[in-house]
Amino acid sequence: MCGIAGWVDWERDLTQAADVVRAMGETLVCRGPDASGAWTSRCAAFAHRRLIVVDPAGGGQPMTRRHGDRVFTITYNGELYNTEDLRRDLLARGHRFESYSDTEVLLHAYIEWGADCVHRLNGIFAFAIWDESRRALFMARDRLGVKPLFYAQTRTGFVFGSEVKALLAHPEIHPQVDAEGLAEVLAVGPARTPGHGVYRGIREVRAGWMLWATADGVKTRPYWQLESREHTDDERTTIATVRELLIDTVRRQLVSDVPVCTFLSGGLDSSAVSAIAARAFAEDGRGPLHTFSIDFADMEKYFQANSFQTGLDAPWARRVSEHLGTIHHPVVFDTPDLVEHLMRPLAARDLPGMADIDVSLYLFCREIKREFTVALSGESADEVFGGYPWFHREEAIQANTFPWALRLADRVKILAPDVRAKLQPEAYVADRYREALAEVPRLPGEDPRAARIREISYLSITRFLPTLLDRKDRMSMATGLEVRVPFCDHRLVEYVFNIPWALKTVGGQAKGVLREAMRGLLPDDVLARRKSPYPSTPHPGYLAAVRDQALAALNRSDSPLRPLLDMNAVQEWVEASYRPSEHRPWFGQIMATAQMFHYLLEVDTWLRTYKVEVSI
Repeated sequence: MCGIAGWVDWERDLTQAADVVRAMGETLVCRGPDASGAWTSRCAAFAHRRLIVVDPAGGGQPMTRRHGDRVFTITYNGELYNTEDLRRDLLARGHRFESYSDTEVLLHAYIEWGADCVHRLNGIFAFAIWDESRRALFMARDRLGVKPLFYAQTRTGFVFGSEVKALLAHPEIHPQVDAEGLAEVLAVGPARTPGHGVYRGIREVRAGWMLWATADGVKTRPYWQLESREHTDDERTTIATVRELLIDTVRRQLVSDVPVCTFLSGGLDSSAVSAIAARAFAEDGRGPLHTFSIDFADMEKYFQANSFQTGLDAPWARRVSEHLGTIHHPVVFDTPDLVEHLMRPLAARDLPGMADIDVSLYLFCREIKREFTVALSGESADEVFGGYPWFHREEAIQANTFPWALRLADRVKILAPDVRAKLQPEAYVADRYREALAEVPRLPGEDPRAARIREISYLSITRFLPTLLDRKDRMSMATGLEVRVPFCDHRLVEYVFNIPWALKTVGGQAKGVLREAMRGLLPDDVLARRKSPYPSTPHPGYLAAVRDQALAALNRSDSPLRPLLDMNAVQEWVEASYRPSEHRPWFGQIMATAQMFHYLLEVDTWLRTYKVEVSI
């Protein structure tokens, strides 16, 4: 994985402004700690930070290749899992290669097929290619949005980068937020509306979309979208197909010139990935697989099982590791570790995020990076196979809003009355919800219940999953660790999206079809285990720390957030925090009272340290 940045200007000679694009690239050093590169022409300039995973000698970027009288230059972040298939096709068409990197294969694929090359790619990617003769920039992002890509238009040009910070390093891009951006943070966040960059003028290339920038303007369009089709496979065939797709996907994603490991919580998803990886390692003679799990000190003392978090992960991680014969590394953090790094995720995200869940993931990735450069994760299985409680709870199924935001009214009560009147947060979220529903691909003749489950599946994949992928990308890349997500393979997603609900839940279990697909690879008790989400610390010390720090920040005379809040409503959250039995989830399953204080602290710190100009 890498960090990319660039600047295109149709009126200015960028050979005289190379220092600007280099500065943009240097903001992404954590994404690519191994090497850097820069390239300039009269109208375009690219910067690249490299994390070396494949072809250390031949994969340097930005990369330029000539084809006839045309010259093309690429800056690319990602990994192609069908590189060798593409290389064979291109060799048959007369292309010749100077390296074995996927970067060069991708560039030649664009030279051969133009924008249509994206339909042939299997992988995670965000890239930009400059066509010198046509003075045109082409960009694309992978189908599920695993890799980020932001952009903004300037007075006479266009800038882009893997993260917002790269754009903010450009002298024409400023950290300004209007009412819509503030509504994204205070009503939608830590999620984001697809394509929305929060900062005024900054957009994100949507997952599965491509973009052209020329002197005539900027055009975008989707190249991939979920489609609804009649599922005609019987139960046995469906289970076998899911198994074959997942095995093929994991095996493709084990390709690397550097050490590879897996995340292993002991839950179904990470256990499935680890089981396939461990078998592949054994078959290929690569030695035992290394697996990593995360936990918190004193979990046994403070953990209380509920309908979301049904049990501790640590015993199950050990159980699966012993069954698979992996070398397991349990990583345990204490509350002081979290408190010390409360704001570290903000610098990686450039926006307020998922509180302690971000912090612990950052620290976890940092520990893994000490020994490994690539890890595989079970992320996205719940969105794809329907594992979340909102697929099964009538309250969420019947809700006329995003099912992970059922308590929006409680959340926005903390806003000052005048701010609430300007932002109209309930109406804003309702509009975003209606826009999302309008995108859902319908299946003619589907009964209302099945159609509603299809809606929730679509919302989960296109609106909730990006939040988790953002988290996984920023926290891992902030440590220079590449995390791959096999359950985001578009072939698997397309197939499972159309499996009828009764078959997805075969055996009366959430994600039943995945459990059956993994039968024989994992123990039966692991296959039967109920979902337990990514762990959030229950330690009262964390709650006390974030509550005290948030209140201290809000009580400062120069607090940029305090004028936006109703402090009496904030006090109600303070009082609720002293009642341990009161669980007030305001986003997803486990972001509740403690995470609200952490989020407020992040928003205040973000407004302050990024010197955000708020205009509402």
